Amino acid sequence: MNWSAQAIRDASRAGDYGRVVNLARTAAGVSQKQLGEACGISQSAVSRMESHGTATYNMTLLARAATHLHIPPRLVGLADHTAAHATHVDGTEVERRNFLAGAAAVATAPALAALPAHHGHSGDGQAATLRLATSAFRRMDGSTPSRHLTEPVLAHLRLTQTIASETEHEDQRARLAAVGSEAASLAGWLAWDMGDYGSARTWYGNAIKTARRAADPLLAAYQLGSLAQFEAHAGNAAQGLDLVRAARRQLGDGRPAIAEAWLCTVEALAHAAAGDSGAADTALAGAERSAERIAIEEPPPWPWVFTFSESKVAACRLSCGARLGLPNWVFGAQDAAGAVLSSRHDKQRALLILDVASGHMAAGRLDGAFALATRAVETGLRYRSGRIVERARALRRAYTSATPPKVVRDLDERLHGVYL
Repeated sequence: MNWSAQAIRDASRAGDYGRVVNLARTAAGVSQKQLGEACGISQSAVSRMESHGTATYNMTLLARAATHLHIPPRLVGLADHTAAHATHVDGTEVERRNFLAGAAAVATAPALAALPAHHGHSGDGQAATLRLATSAFRRMDGSTPSRHLTEPVLAHLRLTQTIASETEHEDQRARLAAVGSEAASLAGWLAWDMGDYGSARTWYGNAIKTARRAADPLLAAYQLGSLAQFEAHAGNAAQGLDLVRAARRQLGDGRPAIAEAWLCTVEALAHAAAGDSGAADTALAGAERSAERIAIEEPPPWPWVFTFSESKVAACRLSCGARLGLPNWVFGAQDAAGAVLSSRHDKQRALLILDVASGHMAAGRLDGAFALATRAVETGLRYRSGRIVERARALRRAYTSATPPKVVRDLDERLHGVYL
């Protein structure tokens, strides 16, 4: 897209940012429905935004659209920041931490510009700013080794805790506790990626306790679901299902569609870990029904930084099929899960590729299985992801022939001597 094109410039100068989005979307070959799914809104909401003219915009949704379409922030009225002097991260660990902290600040800048002015206590603005920094770190996770992110995230958590301890007002402490809960959950996610299950459980437990102190039922349910997801992937089906039930009790019957859709997928993974394909299928059907309602409830409520779509439900079915040894589930869900398989979150994509590899293995297609596994391992080594490497090792252990073919030996050679 030529961002200096006359039509783009004229629309931007006039404040017709919806027109800018329309031109960028059309040039990228993206439909309104696809953009809506990426932004967590309906197709009609995208249409309304594009025809909004020069009226006041919902800057949060505008920022999402701009990010997905790679529109320079200044063209849609958002702050434009550049990360000068930060093109390489080859120095010391301190330099890496400084770079990542700076990168998070750059990532949050457009969203900060969209925040309303606060006329009450300064703690309101502090919590919002810290929350956006957490969101920025979460977005960086897809393309940054967890070992590089851990220290900046823990420093961010310590800062949040320090500010909360010095705050006099109870309502501000509750808001800051919510921010601390999400930062602790992110620390758990990073530990999980590094293969440190003990630390992951500790951080997820802290996230749940802090969310309860914040008196935020949706956040508490989210953190219970996050720990349930971890336990389901670890093979602890009973614990995963208990945590999903606790999350649902926390929310009651009026839970948002995005929460129910996500919890249904976590429940499905736990049933798959227990080897119960029927219960997993029922949970996935519930996820599909709830996913259809998400676009009606726009925008997705915090703490959902990322959108949840029918494509993610399909990706969950694929993962369940891999765990259950059902190649028909794996291959049947591949097309619908295409958006996740082609996402920019490299580590998550590699894990899903390993699930596809498991489907090939269950179908007796060794060449396809181990070729995909070797490709996923390359990503795991690039990001030093213990979770990816261990999943690949688990797939290798499932093949027990004394005379493995070359494609299996290639994976063995790649895994040999790997210490993360």
